[in-house]
Amino acid sequence: MRNAKLKDMRNEWKDSRFFFGKNKVMSLALGKTKSDEIEEQLCLVSKRLKGQCGLLMTNRDVDEVLQWFDNFSESEYARAGFIAIKDVVLPIGPLSGFSHAIEPHLRKLGLPTTLERGVIHLIKEYQVCKKGSPLTPEQASILKLLGMQMADFKLIIKCHWSKGKGFHKDRDVESEDDVDEENSDVIEDEVMDDET
Repeated sequence: MRNAKLKDMRNEWKDSRFFFGKNKVMSLALGKTKSDEIEEQLCLVSKRLKGQCGLLMTNRDVDEVLQWFDNFSESEYARAGFIAIKDVVLPIGPLSGFSHAIEPHLRKLGLPTTLERGVIHLIKEYQVCKKGSPLTPEQASILKLLGMQMADFKLIIKCHWSKGKGFHKDRDVESEDDVDEENSDVIEDEVMDDET
């Protein structure tokens, strides 16, 4: 999970509360069965806590929440295992924007570099990544150093629960074609409306 992105999101939703923790603990808090649930139908939310997910507690209108999260997406740097969305090839010659001190690090990452008069030069053309191939940790580091963002940070609402209205399933994330799980740092969120 990306802490900086979550921090920005928490600032946007100051009037609400996000819970990211162990799914089993959150399930126990909500109630795993009808007999131990705190409110009616909360066990249905509890059953959907699988994988990387969290809970959002808010008094905001359900439609407002769903619309905000449908529109929310931010670019970020890809990590190892993400699928490259384009070919990245570095040409022979000077690499501008890098300090001479980073040259040994670039060599460790696999770049064929040399220092000429304090300027880093590629001694041959280097393909950083190929479209459709998973990124290695070294490739992800090179892309980050180059400032190329190939991933999206997005939260997907799977279901919501409102006091008095109960449980409502919004999405079945596993069967949804429009979610590119390879290049999304997705956090599936259950929204709970705390209308009192």
